[in-house]
Amino acid sequence: MTYRGAVLDVDGTVVRGDTPIPGARDALDALDDAGIRRLFLSNNPTKAPRAYVDRFERAGFAVDADEVMTSGTVTVSYLAEHHATDDLFVVGESGFCTQLDEEGLTVVDDPNDAETVVVSIDREFTYDRLTQALHALDGDVPFVGTDPDVTIPTDEGLVPGSGAIIRAVAGVAERDPDRILGKPDEYAQQLALDYLGVPAEDCLVVGDRLNTDIALGARAGMTTVLVRTGVTDQDTLNDSDVEPDYVLDSIADIGRVLNDS
Repeated sequence: MTYRGAVLDVDGTVVRGDTPIPGARDALDALDDAGIRRLFLSNNPTKAPRAYVDRFERAGFAVDADEVMTSGTVTVSYLAEHHATDDLFVVGESGFCTQLDEEGLTVVDDPNDAETVVVSIDREFTYDRLTQALHALDGDVPFVGTDPDVTIPTDEGLVPGSGAIIRAVAGVAERDPDRILGKPDEYAQQLALDYLGVPAEDCLVVGDRLNTDIALGARAGMTTVLVRTGVTDQDTLNDSDVEPDYVLDSIADIGRVLNDS
């Protein structure tokens, strides 16, 4: 089999923070040499794709902004398509809110004005903000999350992610989100395939998280590659219903997959 596209996770797969995973640069070169079109797909909603250009440059990689998609860009696209005229009450950071503003979407401060509630990672999340989100979700107001990642791998270890905040809001509201975007949601899957322009069966997905990266690829019919440099250890893999096609110590071993094609 000849692969023509690759969906690559970022944190825990290619980098940790601004530090490259050892061998990642050679792996990216190997994909390029094989003529494989790539897309970096991150479940971090706080930074626009152009910010990843600088981040990757600090890690020693040359990446164009149009090669990057995030749960932020996926969520903005979804909201623009389905809730374009709604007043959005947002639990999230300024970087995500800026993306909403740039798309021309309306963010409101008063929870009583909420026509849709959007919840994301917020490293300044407070009890008061949780209370406001609870009030905003009164009635049948749509409830959207940016991504399900409960934790994020960093240079300092795991830290809480969007999923942790979404679960807190869902807990007090006593209702599940109507939609959680990002990986492995079908909307993110389709945007990724549309960008790559190749059928799912001709694509790899490489990531460190079973319930997002690998689940996205498995649902789409991509070849799935789990790397051990992020959040998934052997016990988690053994207990999971999601079974990747390949398990690599790191993306540095991607040649093993390419040589099997």
